[in-house]
Amino acid sequence: MTAPTRSFPGAGALRETGRLFALAIDVVVNIFKRPFQTREFIQQCWFIASVTILPTALVAIPFGAIVALQLGTLIVQLGAQSFTGAASVLAIIQQAAPLVTALLVAGAGGSAICADIGSRTIREEIDAMEVLGVSPVQRLIVPRVLAAMLVAVLLNGLVSVVGVMGGYFFNVVLQGGTPGAYLASFSALAQLPDLWISELKALIFGFIAGVVAAYRGLNPKGGPKGVGDAVNQSVVITFLLLFFVNFVLTAVYLQVVPAKGS
Repeated sequence: MTAPTRSFPGAGALRETGRLFALAIDVVVNIFKRPFQTREFIQQCWFIASVTILPTALVAIPFGAIVALQLGTLIVQLGAQSFTGAASVLAIIQQAAPLVTALLVAGAGGSAICADIGSRTIREEIDAMEVLGVSPVQRLIVPRVLAAMLVAVLLNGLVSVVGVMGGYFFNVVLQGGTPGAYLASFSALAQLPDLWISELKALIFGFIAGVVAAYRGLNPKGGPKGVGDAVNQSVVITFLLLFFVNFVLTAVYLQVVPAKGS
């Protein structure tokens, strides 16, 4: 009689992490396989954009205003009023815009992706596709992940523009700043790699949101109730991963790209 095997604490979480990474690699591999699901990709882009554009714009305006007001007050106390524009714009472009975009893409688009894949899974549509020799990753998941990445990049630009405009308005109108000083300090300290890292973050965040949503949708537990639980879990897991990856990318960027004027 064989002794029962004992799993060490945390084995389940480690197993789930491995499966998530395996799905991410599978998605990357299937991106380059043909035929590409162009129609599905366009439909998913339109759907994700339709549910995220308005909330993103509405969140970007007060977010930019909060950053401008808080930094403006702090910089006035430090006696560096001429750098208000640079500090506000860099904070919005480098940090706020990618995070706001990713949170809304994960919260609105990612939850819809997870619910769609999860409902297909409990109806055994995924199993039927595998029996017919159709790859569910290539047919369903790749178009959704690419759509999340594209929409995240485009929304990041929208958040950057709206946030900077909101910060400019509140700094000039409410705090008595001068438009010339705001724009001059921005051009003096900002540089093009700041925009590149912002777009790269949005691209990676969109990939993470799509992969996590698809993974939880493929592995629901407990029938229809499990789909709802999977949606909640996908949003929470995505948020945790986003903040960790944002920390890593920011640390690497600040080490690799020297600050302008340093």
